[in-house]
Amino acid sequence: MTEQGPPHVAVVGASFAGLFTAAAAAAAGCRVTVVERDELPEVPGPRPGVAQGAQPHIVVQRGLRAAGQLLPGLEDDLLARGAVRIDTGRLPWLGPHGWSPIGDHGYDILSLTRPALEDAVRRRVERLPGVGLRTRTRAVALQRRGTGWRLEVAEGAAVDADVLHDAAGRGSRLPRWLAQLGVAPARVDRVDARIGYATRRYRGRGGSGLVVQSHPAAPRGGLVLPVEDGGWLVTAVGVGEDRPPRGAAGFEEFLSSLRDPAAAEMVRCWEPVGDVVVHRQTANVRHRYEAVPDWPAGLLAVGDALCAFDPVYGQGITVAACQAVAAGRRLGRRPDERATRRLQRTLSRVADLPWSIATGADLAYPTTGGTRTRSQVLFGAWAGEVNRLGTRGDLRAARVLARTYHLVGSPLGLLHPALVTAAVRGRLRGHPAPAPRPDALRSSTSAHPSASAQSSTTNPATAGQPAAVNTALPAQPSPLEPA
Repeated sequence: MTEQGPPHVAVVGASFAGLFTAAAAAAAGCRVTVVERDELPEVPGPRPGVAQGAQPHIVVQRGLRAAGQLLPGLEDDLLARGAVRIDTGRLPWLGPHGWSPIGDHGYDILSLTRPALEDAVRRRVERLPGVGLRTRTRAVALQRRGTGWRLEVAEGAAVDADVLHDAAGRGSRLPRWLAQLGVAPARVDRVDARIGYATRRYRGRGGSGLVVQSHPAAPRGGLVLPVEDGGWLVTAVGVGEDRPPRGAAGFEEFLSSLRDPAAAEMVRCWEPVGDVVVHRQTANVRHRYEAVPDWPAGLLAVGDALCAFDPVYGQGITVAACQAVAAGRRLGRRPDERATRRLQRTLSRVADLPWSIATGADLAYPTTGGTRTRSQVLFGAWAGEVNRLGTRGDLRAARVLARTYHLVGSPLGLLHPALVTAAVRGRLRGHPAPAPRPDALRSSTSAHPSASAQSSTTNPATAGQPAAVNTALPAQPSPLEPA
């Protein structure tokens, strides 16, 4: 361990949280060693340590900004790899109150597969000065060594460092290591709605992105996203005992049962690439390390090792990037116990709003087993009313919802007096007619002879072409919907 100058930082896990942390530490002048148990592929592909690697991944607007701050030029790199730029305001999205209107009220995101995104981030981090990556190296124990840490590994020499960041995700061994060190256990908050989803990749033309939002009154949902190399990721979402199956026939039958037929009709026109892959590890789990009174100096938890979210809401990568930005220059200083606790509290605060969004939504499902607080019920009901305004053409409501979901605005924007006035007026005089089904879906589903009459009108300008600009995960914050 170094006696002078910036500390040597060890990072457990080459997850997004680990890679972003390494980038922030390198920018602060630290020498960084990332320890990863998997053998990382030379070309983008699945790996054992990422159970949800075949599922859709997005980075909401705040996450894109944070990732670009940590790794300048990343967005151009992703576009060169085939990422699809998406205007989320032009999203065919079916929520509890109908279709979201198409308009200029959203934010851009990039859509590509998890392996391609991870590979781009890792390659950039590996090129940073002072960063080393040890793969096929399992961390098995943590010991105090002087004022720093020794990470015992199953393969090769131990890693000695001044500061250690645990970015090992949901499988983190940090609770066990803390117990062995005699540190008081942290409270663990857990909210599990038993949401599950299944995804299959397809190749084809003439499709459109789509979100059919699942919610307590209609727990079956679906998602269609364009990805690199002309591919599409199609996902089915369910809750409790009504989660989508693994088999291809059952998967397509599940899509056929959604409130809109577009996803099922699109996959009938496309060629499947690979099998259906399911994922059911979706509980929200938060370790309250920031509240441990005897938390040791130089030890920090980030990403899913600190706070794991239901992946349905697409928040994990963004939170990891924002945590690395928040740590910033402080990573270049040798922290004592007080400074470490202060930084751990900062990292935890980054997760506060996404945690409220994800758990507030999941607690509304009867499968969760928990109950919402009165404030959560009231806020959820009001957010649902704002969402109703948005589907009836209120652009202020649509913009506020988009800002909240993309984590670039405060939820207090939902309480704007103009929205309160519009909601009262709607209750008294009636709301305008809901937005119509988006034209992009009518043109994409009409390519198949079984398309419904509702979706049979072809748009010559888009027929036969992927409607990439109309695709995205929910831009309006569907997680805020009430039961």
